[in-house]
Amino acid sequence: MHPVNLLSLDPKDNLYQDQSTSYLVVSGGTGCNGIASAFGSNVTHVLPVSDNGGSSSEVWDIRSRLIRLIPEAPPASPTEAIRRLLSHRFSVDLTEQQAKEEWRDLVEGRSPLWKGIPPDRKETIRGFLVYFEGELLRRAHKRFSFRNGSVGNYFLTAVHLFLRSVPSAIFLFSSITARSPWKAHILPVLVTNHTVTIAAELANGSRIIGQCEISHPVAPSTPRIVVRSELDDAPALDEEQDIDDAVGTFPKSPEHNSLFAKPEQDQGDVPLESRIRRVFYINPYGQEVFPRPNSEFLGGLRSRDVLVYSVGSLWTSIIPCLALQGVGSAIARSPTLRAKVFLLNAYNDRETGGYTGVDYVLAVAETLNRHDGQKSSTQPSFSVTRAPDYPISAFITHLVYLRGTTIEVDELALTALGVQCVPIDPQPNDKGKLLYTTGDVKLALARILDESD
Repeated sequence: MHPVNLLSLDPKDNLYQDQSTSYLVVSGGTGCNGIASAFGSNVTHVLPVSDNGGSSSEVWDIRSRLIRLIPEAPPASPTEAIRRLLSHRFSVDLTEQQAKEEWRDLVEGRSPLWKGIPPDRKETIRGFLVYFEGELLRRAHKRFSFRNGSVGNYFLTAVHLFLRSVPSAIFLFSSITARSPWKAHILPVLVTNHTVTIAAELANGSRIIGQCEISHPVAPSTPRIVVRSELDDAPALDEEQDIDDAVGTFPKSPEHNSLFAKPEQDQGDVPLESRIRRVFYINPYGQEVFPRPNSEFLGGLRSRDVLVYSVGSLWTSIIPCLALQGVGSAIARSPTLRAKVFLLNAYNDRETGGYTGVDYVLAVAETLNRHDGQKSSTQPSFSVTRAPDYPISAFITHLVYLRGTTIEVDELALTALGVQCVPIDPQPNDKGKLLYTTGDVKLALARILDESD
């Protein structure tokens, strides 16, 4: 039996949390936000940083998770006031002029959103928003739109642009939001000052560029690219392009910020023309590249107790964190990981239409084995069908799933692959959907750890 030490009571759901167990959670998007507290405070959240093909997408997921992990505070407290400010999103229903006027009130310090924020933190945040505006003015020809934009995204983007470092931007955000007592850590999977773009290769040979085009395209178009294997002829970036690449924040049209949020234009429910075969990284010239992950990510895999592949979009949130040099070996050979847990989505999306539990597991294992040995951009890609270096159980030991959802889970097939299934009997939410709760995840993890010793 797993010894439970340093127990603390979680007042939210009256479930005990083992604070001695450390977690490394691979996730992205908003899928994990609702269950983020299930992992306690001794946790590192690893998030992708691939661009969305447009606005400040590189920091969307990071900002969302950072805000979710701000400790709860009284409504009148400075921490809660900062949370409200950085969570604020300009309405997509505003006109361009109305959005600019709201932005002007914000940067000039007149907006009611500043109420309750201490002067020192107000001026720090406002200073970076002013800096962000200055960068917009330098690129006035790109006609930036504030509609549907998040204040937190603009702040993080400005810090990133100024410091040229995503980890530094995360640190400043955490300091301003008084997250120092909170041990949860947000880790970008890559540390780079250049645009990081993913592309998907479909089973029929087609290729799609960009996170949004893969998961939630705003137009029924599927851009194709030719992936080159060497960079010798790549032209140098000019200074402005290099700055734009660093933040991925300036869209090419005034509507670009708002497109993703408009249901009538969102093509996310339109099926892909063929299944995704693989997702990989490309540089701004369409050439396939093989980045190395953040060294802290590899260090976490070698020192944490439990690895969790969280709920979220498989190919655009989870796989980009795994399709990197050395990640497969770090997971398979970790001296400390007691469990490697996959939280299966409740429902399939555009990226995983028709997938079963086995399909999810195979996608993760094939990605880790394919990219683990990649050393440079001149080395050819491994075939999807090549014999794996590691068995599936080296990457995933447990699959947690919700009974009664539409994704088929063949427990016998998964057990034959070395993966133990952990079912949960969920209660439907107020909209009738079956989704994970914090309590569900805590109980599943406790059961896994209890049986692992």
